[in-house]
Amino acid sequence: GTSMLQMGNIVKNPKIWIAPTLASLITGPAATVVFQMKNIETASGMGTCGLVGQIMAFQTMTGDGMGAGPALFQIILMHVIAPAVLALLFSELMRKKGWIKPGDMKLDI
Repeated sequence: GTSMLQMGNIVKNPKIWIAPTLASLITGPAATVVFQMKNIETASGMGTCGLVGQIMAFQTMTGDGMGAGPALFQIILMHVIAPAVLALLFSELMRKKGWIKPGDMKLDI
């Protein structure tokens, strides 16, 4: 989620990008194919930046006739919970293999 802030760390160890990328590889198709989630083009790549992606997905999905409750559930599940759980799972596997280590994503601010 913080790829712009993490650019220095990504250059030092590009492997830190693998876990969130794999999470996206799974959640993207699951959200669109399995859950049939929709969004507008301009908000689809926003992630959680200012909640633009989530707000516009909610408006698009409810505007297409989906109830507010199911839309909110899908958004929270597919935009927040699933990516976090999957990225954590992949990063833990990568730590066990020695590809990444704690502190690789520490920001020197």
